[in-house]
Amino acid sequence: MTTTTQNTKTSTVLDASGVTMRFGGLTAVRSVDLTVSAGEIVGLIGPNGAGKTTFFNCLTGLYIPTEGKVTYKGTVLPPKPHLVTQAGIARTFQNIRLFSNMTVLENVLVGRHTRTKEGLWSALLRGPGFKKAEAASHQRAMELLEFIGLQHKADHLARNLPYGEQRKLEIARALASEPGLLLLDEPTAGMNPQETRVTEELIFAIRDQGIAVLVIEHDMRFIFNLCDRVACLVQGEKLVEGTPETVQGDERVVAAYLGTPFEGAPGGEEVAEVEAAEAQSTTSTTSTEGETQ
Repeated sequence: MTTTTQNTKTSTVLDASGVTMRFGGLTAVRSVDLTVSAGEIVGLIGPNGAGKTTFFNCLTGLYIPTEGKVTYKGTVLPPKPHLVTQAGIARTFQNIRLFSNMTVLENVLVGRHTRTKEGLWSALLRGPGFKKAEAASHQRAMELLEFIGLQHKADHLARNLPYGEQRKLEIARALASEPGLLLLDEPTAGMNPQETRVTEELIFAIRDQGIAVLVIEHDMRFIFNLCDRVACLVQGEKLVEGTPETVQGDERVVAAYLGTPFEGAPGGEEVAEVEAAEAQSTTSTTSTEGETQ
């Protein structure tokens, strides 16, 4: 666990209250409460099928919760992903969703569109306002590439980057929307130990810029070293929440990861049905999410 040094965790950025998500008769998330404060890194853990990504989708407008409320800095979030991004929440996905046939720089510029105020006619006419906005976006995109260490590959095609660098590029594209809260869905999946350490340092650097972070991850060593606070979901419900030390020592968390059944636990077929419903619901996404690799 690390101590936040440059940000004081005083104000609530995200407040999810009683969030429930049902697919037909199946409940993927049940009455989950979670807050994230400014300057805080919060981890979300749980076995496969626990509802972690479904919860993320409820936070970012991909799903409209069946019950409950999600607010960002005290304002109820609109039920549209692009409007959630405009409000100040950005995210990455389990599977890399870059525009593989676009350059590294172009991928980051895509993330800038929610912060560009010039309209269609200004873009078509390429007037002074558009050119100024375009130059500002280009400068900011290059700053973000320097931040993640990829400025020297700005003109490379995204598909030609090594796996770890593609992950970093996806984070840079999310940061291009200037979020106050960044949601990371398994950012170290498939990484080797060195790439994982680089990602950990990158997330610390993001936090030190004043951006709150909520991260899903299966690497427990990574999550317990990274986070100020951790919440564990099991079968769609929040089992426990607290400091990494508290959660790590909780017997229920250990049991969940070792596969000890809980009373009322859904069977394998029921879990598979929920996962299938989630997959079907996420086949249509906004253009800024890129191409699934």
